[in-house]
Amino acid sequence: MSEENIFPKNFLWGGSTSANQIEGAWEEDGKGVSVADVQLFRNPQTISELNNVKGNTDTTEEMIQDALKSKNDKDYPKRHGIDFYHHYKEDIALFAEMGFKAYRFSIAWSRVFPNGDELYPNKKGLEFYKNVVRECQKYRIEPIITLSHYEIPLNLCTKYNGWLDRRTVGFFMNYVHAVIDELGDQVHYWLTFNEIDSILRHPFMTGGLIESRFTKEEFPNVLYQAMHHQLVASALATKYIHEKNPKSKVGCMTTKLTYYPYSSKPSDVLATKEKMRQVYAFADIQVFGEYPSYLLSKFKNENIEIKMSSDDLKVLKSNTVDFVSFSYYQTSCVASDESNLELTSGNTTIGVKNPYLPSSEWGWQIDPTGLRISLIDLYDRYRKPLMIVENGLGAKDTLNEDHSVHDDYRISYLKAHIKAMYEAIHDDGVELLGYTPWGPIDLLSNSTIQMSKRYGFIYVDLNDDGSGSYKRYKKDSFNWYKDVIKSNGSSILN
Repeated sequence: MSEENIFPKNFLWGGSTSANQIEGAWEEDGKGVSVADVQLFRNPQTISELNNVKGNTDTTEEMIQDALKSKNDKDYPKRHGIDFYHHYKEDIALFAEMGFKAYRFSIAWSRVFPNGDELYPNKKGLEFYKNVVRECQKYRIEPIITLSHYEIPLNLCTKYNGWLDRRTVGFFMNYVHAVIDELGDQVHYWLTFNEIDSILRHPFMTGGLIESRFTKEEFPNVLYQAMHHQLVASALATKYIHEKNPKSKVGCMTTKLTYYPYSSKPSDVLATKEKMRQVYAFADIQVFGEYPSYLLSKFKNENIEIKMSSDDLKVLKSNTVDFVSFSYYQTSCVASDESNLELTSGNTTIGVKNPYLPSSEWGWQIDPTGLRISLIDLYDRYRKPLMIVENGLGAKDTLNEDHSVHDDYRISYLKAHIKAMYEAIHDDGVELLGYTPWGPIDLLSNSTIQMSKRYGFIYVDLNDDGSGSYKRYKKDSFNWYKDVIKSNGSSILN
């Protein structure tokens, strides 16, 4: 088989980052405070401690006030990130050296509208992203832009209760109009919300919801009302992008959490089915344009009442997405009774540990076959083109005296997952547009905000305590991925 036939001819090989995990410069050029800027550094030392972090991602008003008073950026690492704001030309040049066809990044809402509710955008914020896009185009790298990636302006949380307030839909659309009017003719791939389903797992980070403001009884209703507003906003953004540039493609982005029944007991299989419905719900709405019956039944049975107008339903129905993108890192199991079973974490979720799979240092179970299963499931369900916009291995890397980093473990992980992609395309008939693994350059992890949990092909000399030179060094995986792209994937079959 010829090289060009291993993966589609115009396959989008690249990498993926988010503004809040790389940019830094949190107070420069008019940027406002976001939810990311008040996220406290956590440093779990054991899997048990890590599971506790995963299960307690809420941020209280007291924590927010403490953060706003603090000038110690070491406690709030997302304020400095990896200083992409001042290194973007260097970093994109390194991506180009690897042969990137695409680079997925996000725009910080709080850099364009510092408080979220202004009438007019911060011109310096827009100019920065114009420069990033221009730098990508210089190397013929296709930008894939996420409009909202865990980075809602903090003012919208404290003043309006985030996405619970219908007015936030309008504020978001004001932001969307500003971005699309500036960049819409230069960018062909857009994602509205990163892992939009994650509002159910970390409501503050995704939905701008301060949980302590609500009673335990009313919070489920709060969550799903905020979810509805995000879905309406996503559909309206899709509509506007298509109106401004009919050739642009808009995708949804969800967390692909693939679960297996822990046993063949019917109760475990049913519990898994129920869990998977939670995974599919958000993409179901964005692809099919309506709420699935199983979710409406859940609302009825749990007395969840969502305020939605007939216009909302028309907007959802008329503005479905062009493709489905997702993150995939690991799988886990589900049992009807998990009380005596070992649990493990992964991508801000907790599940039953699968005894047949190895785990990373952070407890994430490694399952390349699960990626193939996920691709089959999604394509069979939606019949839309797919894009893997996050995948990778977080690990502790060692920078040697000669500035080399030998990360064979990362190469092995990625090679196995790319091979699974190849099998899904050629054996299962899946239409896959591209692959942008997470963190092509080391960045801050999302939940624990650690720098020591590294994903990149490029090592950044920065430590958990904030020390370091910020210099960039190529890992062994840099040249390996360069060869993968150059061969259009054929090197993984050697």
